Amino acid sequence: MEASQQRAALTLCLMAAFADGNNDERERAALQRAAASFGNGVDLTAVYEEVLLRRPELASVGAAFTTPEQKRLAYEMAAGICNADGATTAAEHDFLVRLAQALGVSPADAAGVEQDATTMATVSPASGALDGALAATIPATGVDLDKMIQSYAILNGALELLPQSLASMAIIPLQMRMVYRIGKAHGFELDSGHIKDLLATLGVGLTSQYLEQFGRKLMGGLLGSIGGGLLGGLGRAGTGAAFSFATTYALGQVAKRYYAGGRNIDAAGLQQAFSQMLGQAKQMQGQYTTQIAEQARSLDLSKVMSAIRAG
Repeated sequence: MEASQQRAALTLCLMAAFADGNNDERERAALQRAAASFGNGVDLTAVYEEVLLRRPELASVGAAFTTPEQKRLAYEMAAGICNADGATTAAEHDFLVRLAQALGVSPADAAGVEQDATTMATVSPASGALDGALAATIPATGVDLDKMIQSYAILNGALELLPQSLASMAIIPLQMRMVYRIGKAHGFELDSGHIKDLLATLGVGLTSQYLEQFGRKLMGGLLGSIGGGLLGGLGRAGTGAAFSFATTYALGQVAKRYYAGGRNIDAAGLQQAFSQMLGQAKQMQGQYTTQIAEQARSLDLSKVMSAIRAG
């Protein structure tokens, strides 16, 4: 995509992020940080302000896309954002319907994309569906927690290397599944609401994390690429893989400490621990670059989706 199309795609992502009107202050702050983190000639801080203050028209933003593939990709990104924190609300669904019309995406295609995004976003962390689809990747229950956390971190780093938008949508459900398993290992039966609140407390907001994932791939020229996109995009996507590896690893280690201590760490303590662990994880990520790349080559997203639907 050209710079103008990248800007338009990220504008749509931010519009999707605010479509329900219910983002709390933590999520708004995280979205603003995410918007400010991209380069490549696109001033995302300005885009953030434009979306929040001037509410651009969908038709005018969508006019930047010239091919059916670009239009579908833009719609997939928006659907992923709308579903980031669970099934779409009425306001988010209305936004997606209007966006599909503005982009010329057929109702059948739009419904299929939204259903896939909803399916991925609403899979229960208590369900073993994701683990079952990735049995060769994720250790079974009862293994050492550090090894399990490492496996989830490598897998999420690998998902960052894949060009499909669905790969980005799988990262947060895997993080939530990891936290659920850590809590259960320490005697806590966690629900989705508790895990989402923990992630938000740590600054790992659901919507903002999706925005960052899509944005990194879009700016790196990887998202939506076909015909060898993975191998050609390894260098460009390396930063994203490192980020998802580090975020997942730090989240797992902080969750292990939190539940092992009986959930007696306050918000400030959790944030400090996560910041410190994130720095350590970023330094150690280089040790797993080869494993992340090999994992990416072996992933089959169609099997993952089939397992989630069945679960």
